[in-house]
Formats: sequence, C-alpha cells, structure tokens
Amino acid sequence: MLKKYITIGAEDTQKLGESFAEEILNSKENKKAVVIGLHGNLGGGKTTFLQGFAKGLGIKEKILSPTFVILKRFEIKNGNFYHIDCYRLKNHKDILELDFKEIISDPKNIVAVEWPEKIKKALPKNFTKIQFNSIDEKKREIIFKNVI
Repeated sequence: MLKKYITIGAEDTQKLGESFAEEILNSKENKKAVVIGLHGNLGGGKTTFLQGFAKGLGIKEKILSPTFVILKRFEIKNGNFYHIDCYRLKNHKDILELDFKEIISDPKNIVAVEWPEKIKKALPKNFTKIQFNSIDEKKREIIFKNVI
C-alpha cells in the first residue's frame, strides 16, 4: 500500500507523525516489533516527523536526532520506542552490536530507523518505509510504503 502526503511547515509534519503513531498503537498486535525506515536527505523532515510520532506514542521528552549516540530508547505504554540514526554507521554489522536483532524481535517495541539503507541487510523484510522529499524550504512530500 502506498500513501502520499504534502506537509507545509514543521507543525504539519509533526501532526502527520503524531497521527501515524496513534494508528500504530490502535492496530492489531504484532508478532515482532513495528519497524519504520525513514529515507531522505539531511534536513528533509525525518526528525521533525519523529517528534510528532513520539508525541503520538505519549512520550513527553524532546526528540532530537541521535546522530552521535546512534540509538535512544524511550519507555512507552506496554513497551519501548527506539529511535536509531544510522547516518554514521559503516554497514549493517555495526547495528548488530547494539542488540538490534533482539530489539526488532520484541513485539512490544516500535523502532524508527533514520538512514535505513545503511543497515539494509539487518532490517526485517516487511517494514514501513517513509520517504521524505523536500519540495521547498517548508513543503515536504512524505510517501508511506508497506504501511501497517
């Protein structure tokens, strides 16, 4: 399934993220973690989207890009939300050292991966892919593929 959205400004992008998180929380139970891959250039809106997404999960903490720490874990109702930024990783083997396979096998987890192409071999076959395309300084085209 393919869904396309146009957002205008950070607030609009955050609201889309928030509603997507609520959709995931209201979906049926999964046998493995919900994994979301966010594709797009630097400044494309990925972290802005995840700020709204985290709010939709009930997270009160501020969401920043974990580029330098690679992985951040937040507790959510009945599980954990993992925000992973693979920008600085050399290949998929680097993420395996952070117990990635265990994280994505736990059905209580929701995992958002920025720069998923860096760890393509470690990702599950079925995950939601979100492409962020900058149209101009404020406008983004956001395309969801393989939506839950």
